[in-house]
Amino acid sequence: MGKFVNNVEEFFSYCEENDVQFVDLRFTDIKGAWHHLTYRMSAVTTEILENGFPFDGSSVDAWQPINKSDMLLKADVPTAFLDPFTADPTIILICDVYDIYKGELYEKCPRSIAKKALAHADSIGIADAAYFGPENEFFIFDDVKFVDNINEAGYKIDTEEGAWNSSTDYKDMYNTGHRPGTKGGYFPVQPTDSMVDLRAEMMLILEQVGLEVVLGHHEVAQGQGEIGVVFSDIIGAADNVQKYKYVVKMIAHLNGKTATFMPKPLYGDNGNGMHVHQSLWKDGKNLFYSEGNYGNLSEMAINYIGGIFKHARAVAAFTNPTTNSYKRLLPGFEAPSILTYSSQNRSASCRIPYGAGEKATRVEMRFPDSSSCPYLAFAAMMMAGLDGIKNRDIPVGPMDEDLFELSLDEIREKGIPQMPHTLRGSLESLIRDNDFLKPVFTDHFIEEYQHYRFERDVWPDEGRPTAYEFKTTYQC
Repeated sequence: MGKFVNNVEEFFSYCEENDVQFVDLRFTDIKGAWHHLTYRMSAVTTEILENGFPFDGSSVDAWQPINKSDMLLKADVPTAFLDPFTADPTIILICDVYDIYKGELYEKCPRSIAKKALAHADSIGIADAAYFGPENEFFIFDDVKFVDNINEAGYKIDTEEGAWNSSTDYKDMYNTGHRPGTKGGYFPVQPTDSMVDLRAEMMLILEQVGLEVVLGHHEVAQGQGEIGVVFSDIIGAADNVQKYKYVVKMIAHLNGKTATFMPKPLYGDNGNGMHVHQSLWKDGKNLFYSEGNYGNLSEMAINYIGGIFKHARAVAAFTNPTTNSYKRLLPGFEAPSILTYSSQNRSASCRIPYGAGEKATRVEMRFPDSSSCPYLAFAAMMMAGLDGIKNRDIPVGPMDEDLFELSLDEIREKGIPQMPHTLRGSLESLIRDNDFLKPVFTDHFIEEYQHYRFERDVWPDEGRPTAYEFKTTYQC
């Protein structure tokens, strides 16, 4: 799998061969949401592909003011793939955003920021390639309802796999009684695993849009799944996350269900993570490999981990960017919030895949989640890692003991740092600690980003009473 076209000439030939009627332009905002606008194929020329498609940037959250709203979408032609869900043949092009006022890639375009991160690694002589392999978990639900008003708030989620449905009287079917239960979803066969055919359909469509699929399986929580795809370069991997989320959501939708990558939709069960495998390369050589060391890790790899851990509280503003993210990072649900590394222990924030050879040696950061914008998350981790290499940072570890069994006092006694406990904490850390992100992340972008997250996520969340607060406080 991979590219369907390599250049503009092949693009037009491919469109003609597939009777393409529409060209769909996709770009990503700072939340990680995909946006699109659609051109008739007859209106797309070589000139506009090379010069850019105009659009209004003022209507995108935290982007341009109304008096400087004109922007361009620069199509990355080799990203082209046919949309598997449209009624008429439609080809999708992933785009970068171009700032016509400064004559450069837009400083708030996440994809452009990730490109700058790779260019920075090359410019300082460390690496000419960076490979990322995200593992995105998701939930498939049968129904979701939520309300958020001045006098009421609440949500209700349902899945046939939910343990709460063990005594449900179904009108159109009998109650099968086969359910994974809380934390019981890892690897049971049908009928307990009710999503086999749904995941299979997702896997086939993911291959159809250019991803190389390895496996699919039920995850630990009820209604939870994961599909494994082959790693790519930093830009391709982030592009693939956007494709992955699009396909998973659409397949669920077309089957009368709903998919979410929300980090913690179910209280008391495991949440959705996005474990991210990473390695740096130069001249075709894996810079993270050194045979015979712990986990076959080179000194550079150790320093890379050290840099991410040193800046983890600020990095979390990009890798765990929602208030819900920190409900996942609680002890007891396989969500690693303790900043150490291990070659075998999945409770560490960084796992070193066991027994990896020269080409496969890598570090796996386990704290990120899929509410993040993948371009920003990958770029922030990479910039922190590069800073660690520069300053020869040494992380706490390795630690192969069961970290979930440690008390908070033991964690503190051992001097193991932790992830922040709230989004406010991560954003306040970003305000204090952001030099490592420069010059890839501009001062203006960092300021706008933290303001946006405070105003959209932190303050509204902190100002709302919750059902649990009524349960514990109403009678006081």
